[in-house]
Amino acid sequence: MKLRAKIAVACAAVLASSLAACAPGSSQSDPGPSAPASVDFNSFKGQTLTYVYFTDGPDEQATKDAIAKFESATGAKVNLQIVPFANLATSLQARLSAGNAPEVARVSDWHPYADKEVDFKQYFGGSYPSEFTPGAAATAMDSAGRMLAVPSDVTINGPMVNVDAFKKAGVEVPAKWTWDELVAAAKKVAAANNMPYAVAIDKSGNRLSTVLSQFGTVMVGPDGKNALDKDKAAKALTFFTDLVKSNASPKDFWLGSGSKYTGANEIFLAGQVPVYLSGPWQVGAFAKSATFNWAAVPNPCQERCGGFPGGKFMIAFKDSKNPALAAAFVQWMNRTENQREVDRTAYWLPTRKDLTDSGIEYANRQSDMSAFLSQIKATPSDTWTAANSPAFTASATSLINETDKVVAGKEDVQTAVENISAAIDKAIKAAGS
Repeated sequence: MKLRAKIAVACAAVLASSLAACAPGSSQSDPGPSAPASVDFNSFKGQTLTYVYFTDGPDEQATKDAIAKFESATGAKVNLQIVPFANLATSLQARLSAGNAPEVARVSDWHPYADKEVDFKQYFGGSYPSEFTPGAAATAMDSAGRMLAVPSDVTINGPMVNVDAFKKAGVEVPAKWTWDELVAAAKKVAAANNMPYAVAIDKSGNRLSTVLSQFGTVMVGPDGKNALDKDKAAKALTFFTDLVKSNASPKDFWLGSGSKYTGANEIFLAGQVPVYLSGPWQVGAFAKSATFNWAAVPNPCQERCGGFPGGKFMIAFKDSKNPALAAAFVQWMNRTENQREVDRTAYWLPTRKDLTDSGIEYANRQSDMSAFLSQIKATPSDTWTAANSPAFTASATSLINETDKVVAGKEDVQTAVENISAAIDKAIKAAGS
């Protein structure tokens, strides 16, 4: 069946209500022509741009296919440079410091590069943001109303389960469950299938923020201030670190990678854990690689339900060798027909207004994409502003580092929470929030 836009529109509505206040300049007017006269797409023949990119899986081939169409249409050449997500920020900062900015990059947080980024309004007009849902556009705008990024997709965190393992254990997956119920079910399934672990979660500040939110708190509030409820954060971290210290969630995995993002997808695919908290970017890869039946299921609730949002952006650097070509490439990749085709095969959720209206018909695994989309309405509105705060990345790094210390027995939870709160204050101050 076709995945209709109703749930995706809910995403836009949640984003719009929670983010509009911090992103002036969003327009509801008609988006205007797809290729404004101020940018001549016929003038790029023989020119080259560098696109620094990280991949979530099937999006790599979808992106390469789209790039090939861009090259054919314009005569330009795209040098695609794929960098592991864990190394992306370090790589980009090193290139910028060396005066070797790429034309374009795919990022999960554009704020660290704001002073180096092209304002897309300058190339495509003040109404360009209105081509995207109000909420998606808001995540790409700074306080001055500049559009410093183009939102290429949105995500929502949620769990996937090994259906075969649950069936073998005779355990039902409920339509709604608490964290205690999820862990109890996962431990029973793991025991019945001789799995070493019960629950796996990516080592990610965004994913761990899912747990914080479900226990009732976020790190940065809609007003840009420190919103961490220390008591609720302590309950969330106690719950999570107890899981890891007991090896119900893999301890070696958690301690083995420092503060860098590490996905637990290989643990899930190896049949070592029945429940895995990640997101829809895994759907395409699992559809090809999983040797067992699996499914996306609702998030566990605690004080509240839902997941935690994220998104990816394309940015163009004004100090690159060819910023005009960079802006043109980003705009072209996010035209209706091109975003639709990439989303369909990459299992991305659209950001364009017209695509949320029409819906996306995915290549397969429609029910799993629907399961992730269904979590959007259940996800609290303050998570959207928290995830898109310029202070989030530094705060999330502290969240990971302090959790590491608790798991390693180097500090207690209360000390970790105090240190995280102090780091949030520092991040907010550094971001100018």
